[in-house]
Amino acid sequence: MGSCMGRYSGDNETVSVSSASASRPPTGPQIGAARKNRPLCHETIRWRSDVPLTEGQLRSKRDEFWDTAPAFDGRKEIWDALRAATTAAEGLDFQLAQAILDGANVSVPNGYLTECYDELGTQYKVPIYCLSYPINIVKEENGRDSPAEFSEPVDGGNEIFLKLRVSSTMSDIKLPVYSKDTVGQCKKKLQALEGVEACCQRWFYSGKLLGDKVPIEECNIQSGYVVQVIVNSEHFNHDNSTSIAPAS
Repeated sequence: MGSCMGRYSGDNETVSVSSASASRPPTGPQIGAARKNRPLCHETIRWRSDVPLTEGQLRSKRDEFWDTAPAFDGRKEIWDALRAATTAAEGLDFQLAQAILDGANVSVPNGYLTECYDELGTQYKVPIYCLSYPINIVKEENGRDSPAEFSEPVDGGNEIFLKLRVSSTMSDIKLPVYSKDTVGQCKKKLQALEGVEACCQRWFYSGKLLGDKVPIEECNIQSGYVVQVIVNSEHFNHDNSTSIAPAS
């Protein structure tokens, strides 16, 4: 797939992406007209936040958007599909992301998830901060959001083994944890075992994103079932990436 070249900005965001063409179709209603649909661009949008965000702040901002967006406009099933597609794309699984969009009949006129339409012509806008990490993300000390979030519980509960499938290696791992451990604590244990930074991990079970502060015992993970661990390898390697072009 060719690459696209485009640059645009939003509130508190400066963006530069490299991809194949830069023209945007009109964003207004196009009743009776066939809307163009392009394949999803196999590029990770690189952007800089005007207000530097910590990883915890970014996660909270994303969760707030996905939790509230369906209440204002559009259909919930389309928002759910877009969330799943953005997660897949952020994990560099663009084939899965495209399959999710196609299955939900979502068109992407510009090749980016920032502007999408369902088959009825309803527009859905996904903010850039939901698609990738900013290049100026602020790393918090020891990669922690708060001491309370990742501190060991006084009563750890029962020891259990989680079956994890890590996207970066597509291998299955048995991780020993305690039932009262939070998902965030389990991510740190996986980091110690496999070297994958906790901030680059997103855990899913039965299609649901597991929040860092949720205890494992409340996730209702059935014995022998797989927890999908999507590794954001672009964020993991962003320090070695080429520098972003300065915004005009």
